[in-house]
Amino acid sequence: MIGKSAAFLKITAMIAKIAGCDAPVLLEGETGTGKELVARAIHYQGKRRDQPFVPVNCGAIPDVLIENELFGHRKGAFTDARGDQPGLIAHAQAGTLFLDEVDALSPKGQVALLRFLQDRHYRPLGDPREHATDVRIIAASNTSLAQQAEASLFRKDLLYRLKILYLELPPLRQRPGDPILLAEYFVCVCSERFGKPIKTFHPEACAWIEAYSWPGNIRELENWVYREFLLAEGPVIDFGLITPSPTDRRRGGDRRRREIDELDYATAKAKALKDFETQFLASVLTKAQGNVTVAATLAGTERRYLGKLLKKRGLDKNHYHA
Repeated sequence: MIGKSAAFLKITAMIAKIAGCDAPVLLEGETGTGKELVARAIHYQGKRRDQPFVPVNCGAIPDVLIENELFGHRKGAFTDARGDQPGLIAHAQAGTLFLDEVDALSPKGQVALLRFLQDRHYRPLGDPREHATDVRIIAASNTSLAQQAEASLFRKDLLYRLKILYLELPPLRQRPGDPILLAEYFVCVCSERFGKPIKTFHPEACAWIEAYSWPGNIRELENWVYREFLLAEGPVIDFGLITPSPTDRRRGGDRRRREIDELDYATAKAKALKDFETQFLASVLTKAQGNVTVAATLAGTERRYLGKLLKKRGLDKNHYHA
């Protein structure tokens, strides 16, 4: 974990406190703020550090498989159950089970999780016996579960079980000084991963990195650094000389205004539309980690149409993978 801002230091102090309290934890924060990294920090600073840390993306588990994934099954429990299969809870025994995107659980999944949290017992499918377990639960959501509960989209009783300890992660825009530290770290990662020499940021690029709001947070910053590092021909990563950068509302606005004023109506309109589409598509791809299907859902459109827009604007989904 990298940072020096007051908001970051406050989070690290809270992590140390929470790690010493062996109780369920709820982490909330925007997409890309590092919730799994914080969950791992809590686990490895606590007394369960030598036991398994098992992450699971609740949004990726089909509703019909939720109980099987969590609790496992016994041989013969259903047609394809040719042998015993332990669930995620069994894999996390004595350690930590990290439930990412817990807000994506269906009503059926919420009931199954609530039942387990109430008595810490579970029954694998096809097994008449209940099994006791010792697992710490850390859940994460990029939306407010309290608001979801008020809207009857999430069970209040499950919220109370999960929110014994609570930590809200600040977005990158509220961490002054941290974006450039993270960018320099990701440059080192790129250098090692791709076997290329270390590159530095031009002073103007450093200023832009600090000024930009980073709506996709750390994940967006990481993807941007990877792209710029790989495409920069020299030892210096300069601002805007390589690929279209995310829209910066604090720098270059007057220059763009002058450029538009010099165009006729039709050309200016086409340019504004192009800039908007590029920015919007880059944003949803960042949030979806390069998954076009998820990006289409976020954009409220069909996957095929979104794919055509990406091709039209020259955006490669592979540049946005986490």
